[in-house]
Amino acid sequence: MHTANPQRVLIVENSRSYGDLLTEAMEQRLHLPVARARNLAEAEAALAAHPDLFLVLSGLVLPDATPERIIERLAQSGLPLVIVSGTYDEALRDRVIGRSVVDYVIKSTPGHFDYLVWLAQRLDRNRRITALVVDDSPTARLLVAELLSSYGFRVLLAEGGEDGLRAMEQDPGIRLVITDHEMPGMSGVAFSARLRERYPRDRLAIIGVSGINRPELVAQFLKNGANDFLHKPFSREEFFCRVSQNVDNLDLIGTLQDLATKDFLTGLSNRRHFFEQAGRRLEALRAAGEPLAVAMVDIDHFKKVNDTWGHEGGDLALKAVARALLAHRRADDLIARFGGEEFALLAGGLDAEAARTHFEALRERIAGLRVELPDGRGFPLTASIGLCCPPAGDAMPLHGLLNESDRRLYLAKAGGRNRVEHAG
Repeated sequence: MHTANPQRVLIVENSRSYGDLLTEAMEQRLHLPVARARNLAEAEAALAAHPDLFLVLSGLVLPDATPERIIERLAQSGLPLVIVSGTYDEALRDRVIGRSVVDYVIKSTPGHFDYLVWLAQRLDRNRRITALVVDDSPTARLLVAELLSSYGFRVLLAEGGEDGLRAMEQDPGIRLVITDHEMPGMSGVAFSARLRERYPRDRLAIIGVSGINRPELVAQFLKNGANDFLHKPFSREEFFCRVSQNVDNLDLIGTLQDLATKDFLTGLSNRRHFFEQAGRRLEALRAAGEPLAVAMVDIDHFKKVNDTWGHEGGDLALKAVARALLAHRRADDLIARFGGEEFALLAGGLDAEAARTHFEALRERIAGLRVELPDGRGFPLTASIGLCCPPAGDAMPLHGLLNESDRRLYLAKAGGRNRVEHAG
């Protein structure tokens, strides 16, 4: 019985030196804990002792078992199994790839350590991705679902296009769709087009599948929103490579978006992204006649924090305040690090009195923080808040609201710090 979010890798390797290198790669590069075994008996004991395992990397030369026995016993764990062998045995490779083995990696291949690191990282990330399989054939549907499950994905099934669209609406966590083409009612190409109308390429990867050998079908899928295409029958390895390439691209797009929109230290929105989001949010609130509040939050005596505790202490203070802001936020509140020790917030649906109560509670939350340093020392924090609550019908632009909040923040600092200063 495995835990909901296991993190450990089991390395089964007779060679101590190679096992050490592989362990170092997993622990240092991926920060994944490792369990070790040098024979099959130790591997079986490790499987029983560590419910947090999510992946097994195993050699085929162990003192107490044949290669076939090793694969049979480790595959029974239900965990993704990667074989790491010193020799290439094509007959054995063909047999194991057709079973529950995710991959067969040769130690002598240049860059194989980098590949194993990527593979472990990919399988780890797959566990946080939901895939949808759309096919009217129960046999084909279950075959693809079993392949995706063996790679760690959470898998949902749909019998056709309309069923698939309903599944997408019900589960916003779906990031990957595998769709057959030959389906009654709605073809795979038409289904791909419907999906792409609603879900952009940075949100969803679509792979079309068909047994029809028509070159133009590939172009039809790609022109109608699919990211990739697979001809039936496909090999297990080709399927895994295509799927991994597409989810890797989603990860890459997400990383690039984070770099463009998030503050690298706190993970909050950066200044530019806040202006993009807040401008639209401000218009929507005013169109709906909703009250709103804009606030600037500034850590008190931040220069003293840096001078006393060093820049590491300053970074920890910024992260602690960011966590407090996130913990205090409501669903639609916008938060950003504006730069230095200053944060900006836009909160809709709060009249002046409710806003004062909300931000006073935030000030108290920050004042209750204690920043802990790695050496066990720590220090408290406080913050000053400038709050602007424009009256109904006010048309002041966003930069004007922020300037007024900043002016109120200055007054809060001048008035003794650790306080909320609000207009009116």
